[in-house]
Amino acid sequence: MMGHKNQTSSSDFILLGLFSVSKTSLVFFSFIFIIFVMAVTENTLMILLIHRDSRLHTPMYFLLSHLSFMDILHISNIVPKMLTNFLSGSQTISFVGCGFQIFLSLILLGGECLLLAAMSYDRYVAICHPLRYPILVDDYVSVLMAGGAWLIGTLNSIVHTAYVLHFPFCGSRAIDHFFCEIPAMLKLSCVDTSCYERGVYVSGIIFLLIPFSMISASYVQILLTVLQMKSSEARKKSFSTCSFHMIVVIMYYGPFIFTYMRPKSYHTPGQDKFLAIFYTILTPSLNPVIYSFRNKDVLRAMKNIFKSSCLHKK
Repeated sequence: MMGHKNQTSSSDFILLGLFSVSKTSLVFFSFIFIIFVMAVTENTLMILLIHRDSRLHTPMYFLLSHLSFMDILHISNIVPKMLTNFLSGSQTISFVGCGFQIFLSLILLGGECLLLAAMSYDRYVAICHPLRYPILVDDYVSVLMAGGAWLIGTLNSIVHTAYVLHFPFCGSRAIDHFFCEIPAMLKLSCVDTSCYERGVYVSGIIFLLIPFSMISASYVQILLTVLQMKSSEARKKSFSTCSFHMIVVIMYYGPFIFTYMRPKSYHTPGQDKFLAIFYTILTPSLNPVIYSFRNKDVLRAMKNIFKSSCLHKK
């Protein structure tokens, strides 16, 4: 630890990260870098397609554009710092940098939880009550849902970030994680955090358990409606779409719930880091593929943009 202290100021933290220096970690580093580039490219393309094609100016795609923007910010908040630390051999992150990571990741994690619930409501109304869809989910409602996700996520983040950074860190400042995450930070505090942890559980209920229950209920209703469809082709398509959506939702919420809804004493660094990979790195790269690029409207929009760009070149 003396080496760490020499290269850090008294307020800096040390991120122990995902990688150790070995050939295996270089392969893992390359894998994470490729996923990062893919996630940013896919989500940026998704936002551009929705913005440029008027046929995608619907509540569903409006919510998807916000999901893509959240995913770009989320993965960019964590992965570049992790990769630069690995390349430079430095493991430090400043107190302000750590605070910013917590603040932004909590906005995006909380906001995305609420946004995924809003998207499941959109799909529920579209499939189960198609005639009432224009009334129940109009432009105003979709703006309200997206704006609410950002606002509530931000308010929650302000409270938690202020609380966590307020705790004294008297011993080691080495965070056994690849980014500044609350459960890992609490382990470094030299005061009793049990009262604050109860607040984390309350936030977990609001942002994790309630939205996940709503999403599950929506998809159960959707599947029941799908099973009553007369067309076997429509049934197969709807069932396939719902299955993929639920897989991504479980991949996102499952590890997230397991990390934030357990007491501090049950956390192990290796387990927390492994689980965090799912909701910070993998789902941002999978969301555009599952929610958008398997969709005929999106594929048509992509073809139109490529055609128009080829015509401009000629």
